[in-house]
Amino acid sequence: MDLTHPQSNLSLGFSSHTSPPHRTQIADESISLQLDSSLRDHTHPVPPVPLQLLELQSENHTVENGNLNGEDDDRDVEEFRILGHSMCLKRRRDSESSSSSSVTMKRVSVEPDLEVRRSSVRSWGDQPLRVADPDIYEIMEKEKQRQYNGIELIASENFVCRAVREALGSHLTNKYSEGLLLPGDRIMGLDTPSGGNTSHGYYTPNGRKVSGASIFFESLPYKVNPQTGYIDYDKLEERALDFRPKILICGGSSYPREWDYARFRQIADKCGAVLMCDMAQISGIIAAKECVNPFDYCDIVTSTTHKSLRGPRGGIIFYRKGGPHNNHIAALAIALKQVATSAYKAYMQQVKKNAKALASALLRRKCRLITGGTDNHLLLWDLRPLGLTGKYFEKVSEMCHITLNKIAICGDNGTIIPGGVRIGTPAMTSRGCLEADFETIAEFLFRAAQIANVAQREHGKLQKAVLKGLDSNKDIVELRTRVENFAAQFAMPGFDI
Repeated sequence: MDLTHPQSNLSLGFSSHTSPPHRTQIADESISLQLDSSLRDHTHPVPPVPLQLLELQSENHTVENGNLNGEDDDRDVEEFRILGHSMCLKRRRDSESSSSSSVTMKRVSVEPDLEVRRSSVRSWGDQPLRVADPDIYEIMEKEKQRQYNGIELIASENFVCRAVREALGSHLTNKYSEGLLLPGDRIMGLDTPSGGNTSHGYYTPNGRKVSGASIFFESLPYKVNPQTGYIDYDKLEERALDFRPKILICGGSSYPREWDYARFRQIADKCGAVLMCDMAQISGIIAAKECVNPFDYCDIVTSTTHKSLRGPRGGIIFYRKGGPHNNHIAALAIALKQVATSAYKAYMQQVKKNAKALASALLRRKCRLITGGTDNHLLLWDLRPLGLTGKYFEKVSEMCHITLNKIAICGDNGTIIPGGVRIGTPAMTSRGCLEADFETIAEFLFRAAQIANVAQREHGKLQKAVLKGLDSNKDIVELRTRVENFAAQFAMPGFDI
């Protein structure tokens, strides 16, 4: 018997005769299946053929679409559908298997394309990024090149090690909080132009609130002495006793000197405030025991984890309860394990040495630094004597592949037109830079300031057309080349170029 399917040109034959060469034969003692491979139509691909098999072993067999009666109880009955046809086959059982004729076998579904279907739904998990999303891959590659080719001087930036990156991308990637304040409660933090963070309740001189803290809470800033740049603790105490904040915040974004936590503790106790330290900028220095420890004095200590700690991006509230991401916990544990080593202490000591070397090099070039120097990892360069704004210098430096922050400094009228920049040493120290290297970096910075000064006088405000023209300015191109050649001497932690 031969059956032919008109759409696929497949033929099925049951025969005991010898098959022609162009036929494939699959046979046992009683059955042969023959597929005629000579019948092909390339315009109609052969579809997958589902094969359903039903084996019945009982004394009285009944099969739909078949002609089987009870007298054939010594034979197995097999029914299957192929190419839309239903068939019944009889096969002689041996005497041993006939003794178990009362057992009913399970229906089995056999799909030749099952693995293809499985593969199609799970293949996404094995795609590398360059295949899964070429656009994101290209962006990341460009960022990798930017980090490698440039000088990173943003005080809040750093590079993580390979182990931290592996933990962040590990299988561990497969909240709840309670507040101490009610809306309308009072807080006190360092004024942003004095070196505080905007998240500590800052609002502009005209009263515009610029952060959630200033919107939901009533805030009053304390300030630095405008002549010295140091925090005026006597005025701070006077204002705190009048204002009676519920939380008094020490710590900031751009204060280059030590914090007197003992004095903060005294003031907080006098006015009945909770003392909170935001140590995000100096957490690495604290961990290395290279400055006063706020944990000895403060009720709450908060920090980011990615700045001088060189951990994954995130935050810590000591002691926080909740369920953060496990991959971040693992990555942070790796970073904090490194923080506890003597090698990390040596790293933070070098960070401070490099900051002092950079400060000295700029001072020798007659640059004005807030407080005249630094005790930690950052310094504040007052650009106003040069006739520059922080925004202009930041943009020109970026074109030269030097990244740093514009920052409002003491004496600025708010944060709209910042008069300075904040410069930090942790990231380039992580790449292996020492004091002599920061002498070179100071030279680059001073040259960038000269270029920016000329550009600001000639072009005025930073508009798109001005920026486009500056990018090809011969002085900027020359300095950018020098910066790239310098940066290429230092390996990147965590990845290769």
